[in-house]
Amino acid sequence: MITLLEARNITKRFGGLTALSDVSLTIRKGEVYGLIGPNGAGKTTFFNVLTGAYVPEEGELVFNGTELPTGKPHLVVAAGIARTFQNIRLFREMTALENVMAGHHIRSRANPFSILLQTRKAREEEHLITERAFELLRYVGIERFADTVSKNLSYGDQRRLEIARALATEPQLLALDEPAAGMNATETAKLRELVQTIRHDGVTVLLIEHDVKLVMGLCDRLAVLDFGKKIAEDVPAMVQQNDAVIAAYLGGHGTAKAGAAA
Repeated sequence: MITLLEARNITKRFGGLTALSDVSLTIRKGEVYGLIGPNGAGKTTFFNVLTGAYVPEEGELVFNGTELPTGKPHLVVAAGIARTFQNIRLFREMTALENVMAGHHIRSRANPFSILLQTRKAREEEHLITERAFELLRYVGIERFADTVSKNLSYGDQRRLEIARALATEPQLLALDEPAAGMNATETAKLRELVQTIRHDGVTVLLIEHDVKLVMGLCDRLAVLDFGKKIAEDVPAMVQQNDAVIAAYLGGHGTAKAGAAA
């Protein structure tokens, strides 16, 4: 399979704490790739480096053969990487449809003057963006809530809306940070189906998730972090048998610095 993303020796420090230490991994086009580990292992820190929120002290990220910019989230999105967040970050006072339209605007070709003057071309593009946003709401199964203010949606539907907004940026890689957190069994099963559909439709998925059962049944390959270091990378069946992984999860030491390196 073709490599889509390669992380090379990523190191990130916060003062005297090393949150990521020499982390390297490779994600292939078309797969669902999981990133797991005990609390405080560095998973979200890796996501924040990948998506431009943090600048690593060492290492580089290569996406589609080109080095990604660091510290510039808008350029990372433009390059083809979108993310959701562990703590949902929707525009709470905007409708579901408006939230997804906001995601589309990064791909808009209309310039500010044409939008201000409401030229025919700008109006046509806005109409297309509205149509596409509604299609994405249908895609994730919440089109009936198009005109509902996002803060009034159920927790599970807010999660789906955040995925729809991320997909609106037309990513090649969708990075999901704890998408099943707080979901009940029915919602989790629907999420699994949605992720499988997204992958089937050509978008590569990177998944951080504490639901080990979900990850093991959904991901093609996994990397495991512990104290900021990669301790395993393989198919789920092999990761489950890895002595270092078993020790990290069952030994309890992985939670010692949960607040520091999450």
